[in-house]
Formats: sequence, C-alpha cells, structure tokens
Amino acid sequence: MAPSIELMTPSKVTAAQLEGLDLSVNGLSSVKNLKSAFQKAGTKDAIAKFNAKQVEQERREAEAQDEPLLMENKKRFVLFPIKYHEIWQMYKKAEASFWTAEEIDLSKDLHDWENRLNDDERFFISHVLAFFAASDGIVNENLLERFSNEVQVPEARCFYGFQIMAENIHSETYSLLIDTYIKEAAQRQHLFDAIETIPCIKQKADWALKWIADDESTFALRLVAFAAVEGIFFSGSFASIFWLKKRGLMPGLTFSNELISRDEGLHTDFACLLFAHLKRKPSKEQVQAIITEAVEIEQAFLTDSLPCPLLGINAKLMREYIEFVADRLLLSLGNKKFYNTANPFDFMENISLAGKTNFFEKRVGDYQKAGVMAGSAKKADGEEKTDGHAFSLEEDF
Repeated sequence: MAPSIELMTPSKVTAAQLEGLDLSVNGLSSVKNLKSAFQKAGTKDAIAKFNAKQVEQERREAEAQDEPLLMENKKRFVLFPIKYHEIWQMYKKAEASFWTAEEIDLSKDLHDWENRLNDDERFFISHVLAFFAASDGIVNENLLERFSNEVQVPEARCFYGFQIMAENIHSETYSLLIDTYIKEAAQRQHLFDAIETIPCIKQKADWALKWIADDESTFALRLVAFAAVEGIFFSGSFASIFWLKKRGLMPGLTFSNELISRDEGLHTDFACLLFAHLKRKPSKEQVQAIITEAVEIEQAFLTDSLPCPLLGINAKLMREYIEFVADRLLLSLGNKKFYNTANPFDFMENISLAGKTNFFEKRVGDYQKAGVMAGSAKKADGEEKTDGHAFSLEEDF
C-alpha cells in the first residue's frame, strides 16, 4: 500500500512555521511582539492585513475625536435624555411607518402581468425587481458591518436598527413579487442571482460593495455614497413602477412600491441629516464626484433595462429623471445643482406629497401606525412640539 501523502495547505504551512515561536502571554505581551512573530513566520499576507487594520483603527480613532456622532459614548446604552431631537424624530417616523409583506395583496397582479403587459414591459420590470431583490441586502451589509459600529449616538442607532428590519421586509417583498410573477424556475433563479448574472445590476452592486469594503474613505464619504445608493440607484426603479400605477396596472406591486419608496426616501433623508451634523465634511467637489458617478451607473442600468421605448417612458426620459433626482440630493447635501434638469415625468410630481387616496376605499401608501407620532416631543430647550405629519382624519381625502 502506498504511503499516504498529506497535502500542505497554506494554513498548514503557516501553522508549521509558527511552531516553536513563543506564543505565550509573556511572549506576545505587546502588539510589537505579535507583529515580530508573524515576521519570523514569514507570513507576509498576515503582516499586510495587520498593518491595514492598524492604520484603519488609527484613522477611525482620529476621525472620532472630531466627530461627536462617532466619538466613543459611555452613555450610548441608555436613550434618555434625548440629545439629538431631529435624529430621534426620524426614528419615530420610521417606527410609525411600519408594515409587513403580508399586507400586500397580489391577487390581481398575475392577471395584469400575463395579459396586460407586453414582453418589453415584463423584461423591464423583471430587471427592476432583480436589482431590488439584492439591493436591500447590500444596504443591510453596510449598516451591520460599518455604520452601526461607527456611529455612537443612541438615537441614530435606533434608526439604523429599525432600518435594518425595514430592509429585510423590502427584500422579502421583492422576493415574493419575483416568485409570484416568474413561473419558469431557471428565469426566476437568474433574477435572484442578478448581481452575478446581469452585468448592469452587477455594476451597481459592485459600486456599493466597494464602499462597504473601503477602509481608507472617511465615514462622511461613505455616508454620501450610501445616500446615493438609496437616493439614486433606487429612484429610476421606483419611477418605473409608479409609471405602472399611472396606467392602473399591478395594484399589489404599485402599493408595495408606495410603501418601500417612502421608506427609502426617509432613509436618504436620514443620511442627509447625519451629514448635516458632521463637523468635518468632505469638499463639495468630492460630494459631487460621488453623486455624478452614481448617476452614470444608474443611467447605464436604465439604458440596458429599457432597450425599447415604452408608452410614456423611455431610456432618455429615465436618464433625465435620474439627473433631476441627483440635483435634489446634491441640494440636500449642501451642494449646488449640477445637471439643472427638469422632472420629465408628470406622474412623479406628487410622489413626495401627502396621499389623497380615499382612506376608507383603500389604505394610502403613506399611512402611519396610529398614535406613534401623536405624542409631543420636547425640544432641547424644554419646549414641547408636535409632529406635523401625524395622521389626522381632518385631512382632505
């Protein structure tokens, strides 16, 4: 019988090299000794990773010293007294807007999908849903890996915690939509794997993931980047579904779109609010560069997803709409407009306004949980204020 040969994997080689080194507490009593041990073992990759982590830690500590939002906060485990009232009110708005995937009625959608949409429209909406199905998971990756760990203010952490839950609900909803509309198993899997199988969607995902992995950029730059992800990468897709609503199609899809677009708008507004609280902001040129790069990627996605003009919507109009949205985001971040492009879609003019749907006929997409926003909030000076967006039966329905 031939003798067995043990394969020496890289990890086994490293383990063998480390044998004989003094790995006791005394032998590694300092970071310097640990680094020296790695050097003796010849593990260049380990040294490089160690150095990168050390540089990142030093950069984050330096950044946190000047940024109250990022500064270590020993009181972060207790909410009251509220210090950042605007941030807290954002959290309460998110809480008031809670909904679940089970509230979406898709019973009428399949008929429209199969009988009232043409092949080009189904292709376009399929691409939109494919991007959405993965995008919320990417946003959560950033919140879990980076922002929730970096931001030390409890009011903001409350918002991020609720946002993570909301993104999970969005992801579940989009997965249910694809499951409902796409009956062919291979095509359905192709859409679920879109960040690997569809190049224009992969480009968007790669751009967002690049910012998550970036250990050199400041928190402020990454905050702008993810404001662009939720404010620009999502906007064209939201508009396409509102275009279906204008035509009276796909009521389940369009209602879920109202809810999700409202949530994502709030998430973008929250990013802009945190940005306003930062003391060390990036230059206006840096902000503009991030936003315009995101616009180019989103415009490429829409061009690929919408190769044929459809009734009332085409790639040119969609590209203009993205520029219009980008200008609004730039203004919210303290910059000037860059594109100066008008909104080409009349059906998007009222999206940011309060819903006027008959409440007793069908719940509006901007509904809030009763009573959550009804309580008064105290200002920093002790004066009470009430939220102007609380649901009221006095509204003109």
